[in-house]
Amino acid sequence: MPKYVIEREIPGAGNLSPEELKGVSQKSCGVLSKLGPQIQWVHSYVTGEKVYCIYNAPDEEMIREHARQVGIPANSVSEVKSVIDPVTAE
Repeated sequence: MPKYVIEREIPGAGNLSPEELKGVSQKSCGVLSKLGPQIQWVHSYVTGEKVYCIYNAPDEEMIREHARQVGIPANSVSEVKSVIDPVTAE
């Protein structure tokens, strides 16, 4: 299944409290369960003004539908073509 990186512009994201992050996560998981097992949230990175999410999904449209239903932006959706790390250099 394709893997995607989603960039979400969320002003003040880095200042969200643990309770706020939990609430957003719960809402996201609720929508994921309705959309079915073909879309999976792997994890997210929260920075000062953005959230970067890693998802497995059959296509970009499903990623965007999830964002619409949750009510969060999906400013950029990019399919991952390769994964590299220090082992790649060996």
